[in-house]
Order: sequence, then C-alpha cells, then structure tokens
Amino acid sequence: MVQRHDPNQGLLFGDDSGSEEHSPARRPSRVPLLAPLDDGIAALAAALPKTIALGTSSWSFPGWRGAVWDREVTESTLAREGLRAYSAHPLLRTVGIDKTYYRPAPREEFERLRAQVPRSFRFLVKAHEALTRRDAEGSSGSDCSLWLDAKYAIEQVIEPVIAGLGDAAGPIVLQFSPMGLRSEARAEGFIRDLGAFLGALPQGPLYGVEVRDRILLRPSWSAMLADTGCMHCYSVHPSQPPPLEQAKCVEPGSQRAFVGRWMLHSGLSYHGAVERYEPFDRIVDPDPGSRMEFARLCVLACEAQKHAFVIINNKAEGSAPRSVRLLAQTIVSLLNPQQTSRSHHE
Repeated sequence: MVQRHDPNQGLLFGDDSGSEEHSPARRPSRVPLLAPLDDGIAALAAALPKTIALGTSSWSFPGWRGAVWDREVTESTLAREGLRAYSAHPLLRTVGIDKTYYRPAPREEFERLRAQVPRSFRFLVKAHEALTRRDAEGSSGSDCSLWLDAKYAIEQVIEPVIAGLGDAAGPIVLQFSPMGLRSEARAEGFIRDLGAFLGALPQGPLYGVEVRDRILLRPSWSAMLADTGCMHCYSVHPSQPPPLEQAKCVEPGSQRAFVGRWMLHSGLSYHGAVERYEPFDRIVDPDPGSRMEFARLCVLACEAQKHAFVIINNKAEGSAPRSVRLLAQTIVSLLNPQQTSRSHHE
C-alpha cells in the first residue's frame, strides 16, 4: 500500500539508533529536562480535576523553551527525547499522536512511548488517513480502498495502540477532512456507512470522530454515535461551528468522555498560521471565546463524572503549552468562582 508522505515526519517517533544504549558517547546536555516551573503552575495543577487531561499536538517544538524545555534543543532530539520532560509537566496530562495519521505505528513504537510517561498520562492517537480519506488515492497517494475498512482499522490501528499503550491509551480519533457533502441524502448515507464501520470495531477503546462538514451535525449524527458508543470530537476549526454549537447536536454529558481538539485560529490557513506563529514561543492571537467554550464543556464533563481530553495545537493561538495554562486557569475559575474571586482581591 502506498501511503501519504509527511515531509516533516522522518521516523515516526525519532530514531532509536540515537538512544543512549546505542550511542553511549552522547552528551547528557542534549537531553531536555523540564523547565523550572513557577508556583502558580503547581497550584493550578492541584486545582484542576484529575479527570481533565489537557495537552498539545505532538511535543517536538524547540520554541517551547522556558515553557516546557529547560534548554535549547533540536526538533529531532525532542522527537526522540522530549516526551519524558513533557509528561513531567503537571498540566500536560495527555498528548496527541498526530503522525499516525500519515502511517500506522507498530505496537513496539507505542510501547516505547508508554515507558517514558507517568502512569496517569494518556495518549490521544489519530487513526491512519487511509480509513478516513475517500479521495486519498488521487490527492495524497494513499489507498482509497481502505476507506472505512474495519479489518484494517482493527489490525493496523486499534490492536497496536491498545497492546502498546495499555492503560495509557486515550481516545483513538478518526479525522475526516471536508468531504464536500451538500445534500441531506449524502450526509445520511455517510452517517449510515460510518455507523456500520464503528459498530464493527472492538468494544472497550474510546473512539472519537472529528468531521469538517457542518451538514453532519444533525439528529441522526447524535443517534449514530449513541448507538455505537463512540464520541463526537468537538473541534475549533474554521470549517466547523463553535464547540458550544456542536454541543447542541451532541450533548457532552451523554458521551463516554469529552474529546476536544483546538486546532486552527479563525481566518487562518494551516500554512498561514505556521508562518505567523513560528517558533510557537508566545500567544500571538488570543482566542478567549474558544477558550471559554472548551472550559465550559470540560466543566460539564466533570459534573457528569466523565473524563475530558483536550488537545491544543500551536496554530490555535500561537503556543500550545501557554494555551493549555490559560485553559486550565479558565476551567478552575469556573469550578471555583468564589476562590478565584478571593485570589484576585488578595
């Protein structure tokens, strides 16, 4: 099968040949450690419910020095060595594994990641695009014959994730790019096909579905997810209405968990956001509206005694770890309004 090439990918999670056991002469100073944290982060993490896991899309960004890393380090070194430091940050309780969208990873790669993080840490894994891009063969080199192929999903995506990550496995997210659905008939046809696919998957794992066609936000969408036990992935993306509008279609408390992805600032393209925000070391375009919407949905999940997972991309506001901190502050302020009010007056 020919698969889409990600020019920034290299090996999926770094090159094992560069690890200490293969290269004993490597200088320890190359290994990033967690940057010193101020007292406010520790207090904020203690106030944030354990059931709420916030994190970022991947972790290999040198521009996070000071916010996450204690030193200047290359992207390739971070891909290979950065996860330990990332997962030691008390607010970074999950991370999105995005590169599995371009090719699936074997169990051994997930095992290596699992060995680097605390027991409470969780991974959100994107499913291979061959399952979710019907036009993939013509546009990206993928094999479109694997569209909604449950056998392939089980063998190449789900089983390696669950076997490799074990209890560190969070949601497996199927991201569907815009499909150009214009008619109700086509929308309903896709919902039926997706429901049959999801119904054929093993029960137990958390499955999230992220779509970019607004016409799918309809009663049959919510009903299909309820029937299959799968979750709507609430996203901030120019192609979708705001998360609270999505919640009018799929009620968050009715799902097994809340899954959100804060992806791209309104009015920007992917490449435009990269050019505007690199090296991702500061908040450039604050988006308090999206932040408040995700905070409210996390609070609803908490009140319903459900877990919440929110992944934030650098292209949301400019620097994902800094967005995580602001979101955590907003969640805590909603959960403890009186305490927050007192702290502001002290």
